[in-house]
Amino acid sequence: MFVDHVKITIESGNGGNGHISFRREKYVPNGGPNGGDGGRGGNVIFVADTGVNTLVDFRYQKVFRAETGTNGGGNNCTGRDGKDIVLKVPVGTLIRYGWGDDNDEGLVMADMKTPGEQRILAKGGRGGRGNQHFATPSRQAPKFSEDGKPGKTYKVTLELKLIADVGIIGFPNAGKSTLLSRVTNANPKIANYHFTTLAPNLGVVRHDFGQDFVMADIPGLIEGASQGVGLGFDFLRHIERTRVLVHVVDAARVEGDDLTPVQAIEKINAELYTYNPALKERPQIIAANKTDLPTELTHIEDLHAYAAEHGWSVHLISAATNQGLTELINGVVNVLAKAPAASEFEPDYETYFEPERQEESITIEKIKEGYYRVEGPGIERMLGYTNMADEKGFAFFQRFMREKGILAQLEALGIQENDTVQIYELEFDYWK
Repeated sequence: MFVDHVKITIESGNGGNGHISFRREKYVPNGGPNGGDGGRGGNVIFVADTGVNTLVDFRYQKVFRAETGTNGGGNNCTGRDGKDIVLKVPVGTLIRYGWGDDNDEGLVMADMKTPGEQRILAKGGRGGRGNQHFATPSRQAPKFSEDGKPGKTYKVTLELKLIADVGIIGFPNAGKSTLLSRVTNANPKIANYHFTTLAPNLGVVRHDFGQDFVMADIPGLIEGASQGVGLGFDFLRHIERTRVLVHVVDAARVEGDDLTPVQAIEKINAELYTYNPALKERPQIIAANKTDLPTELTHIEDLHAYAAEHGWSVHLISAATNQGLTELINGVVNVLAKAPAASEFEPDYETYFEPERQEESITIEKIKEGYYRVEGPGIERMLGYTNMADEKGFAFFQRFMREKGILAQLEALGIQENDTVQIYELEFDYWK
């Protein structure tokens, strides 16, 4: 089963909590704190694997979680790190942020275009520090530790955009699959009806002097494909990676439709350009197929004139009898030598590379009369490792509020005794 577009959720592991403990041994007075650190949460890692050619593994399982780090222990024992989860995807997979909802812009998180490439897209939470880290000459028995940082959760969309040098395009039954089977080692299903090909097929063309290249048959292109008609919308994405397009057209018009070869080319190109206007710059080669059958010469003349207007070449071929295939492949090699490199999708969503330590910004605002709110990464982290139930821990937190100037700013905003201060999920009454 060929699957090239899936929506999944990835979750990295939470960091383990730091431990609170004290060394207690016979004949060793004042042993001091020895709480160990929590383990790091597992990462979510994507790997571009050449042995995978479809996203079918993600079709039924929608949530992928890395392991949570374990908590620290006594005697300075550090918790075990959570196991990473490694997700293998085909080369050419594009990973976008979000599921394409109204609020999602589909920003690129990673373009897995290189075989063996690894990307960490959801970093595991850092493990919390044990109370051993908070001992100072004036605070020799800290009764608090640090909680582990939470992991990251992202909804992502995986899009497979096949990486091929040459893409074969054209209306159904024009002979694309037959052409691919004749010039490569691919064995696509071939029959005399529309939509025989239900998935892109790839093959390697072995050319003289080592000038080999990968060719892909892009199926399902019909009028309206860029709006989702037929199968085209599902496979148009695979054309974006190709460097050269071979446009196969039925020169003999054996299908009996009313389109001339030039009209057929124009309709397919209109779908391509609607889907992605950048495809207008993609070099094309016209392969006039089925010329072993009776063909109107006026159609061939019109093809040459049309191609000349766009700077394209025309090759008269018969995929069924191998007529003209050598000349066609030589022409493709010549165009490839001058064609630009394959399209790359550089990541433009960088917030998943969040630094371990965020900016120490603290926001203080007056919500209403008698009610104030304090927020910020620095104070949130302080709450994580302060034991408010302990007298010394609460005194330590008050000293932090005073040293950071938070109390002074609250007073500048007009706070009075008995007013309420909200700090995340906690609320305090203000007293001088």
